[in-house]
Amino acid sequence: MSRVGKNPIQLPGGVVVKVQGSQVSVKGPKGELKWDFPAGMKVTVLDNSVQVERSSDLKQFRALHGTTRNLIANMVTGTSAGYQRILDISGVGYRAQVQAKRIVFTLGYSHPVEFNLPEGISAEVDKKQTQLTLSGIDKQLLGQVAANIRALRQPDIYKGKGVRYSYEKIKLKVGKAGKK
Repeated sequence: MSRVGKNPIQLPGGVVVKVQGSQVSVKGPKGELKWDFPAGMKVTVLDNSVQVERSSDLKQFRALHGTTRNLIANMVTGTSAGYQRILDISGVGYRAQVQAKRIVFTLGYSHPVEFNLPEGISAEVDKKQTQLTLSGIDKQLLGQVAANIRALRQPDIYKGKGVRYSYEKIKLKVGKAGKK
């Protein structure tokens, strides 16, 4: 039995989970998410919790058991509390500005880089325009958007310039002058 998969998902106040066929929908104060879970998984909603079970002990079902449970738990957390990703922009003249549903970056290129935000993701920039806070209810979509923004100008390993996650530590390399 999967250690993760057998744990029930506790529902916070204001979150409603419905299962219709092979689709689970989670509605909370922040919004609503839907997901088609894999065949072979059985999702049941009890009083104040959600339980995920598998139909057999085949390898593919064992592999999907804990994953299914965690994806539903992420949906519950997202619709109740939401998720945030913080990106730091470092470099001389590097900055970001939010304009409606897009972000305009100045990242040392000859032109400004525009990034359109998908539906369900919002962004804020601090006063210095060097820290970008992304927020949304879908953890997977939020992580993908953050990775796409980081890919616009990945952190340089010699100077540390670029876009990076706030928790990310860059170990700077020594340049040519440091070789002896």
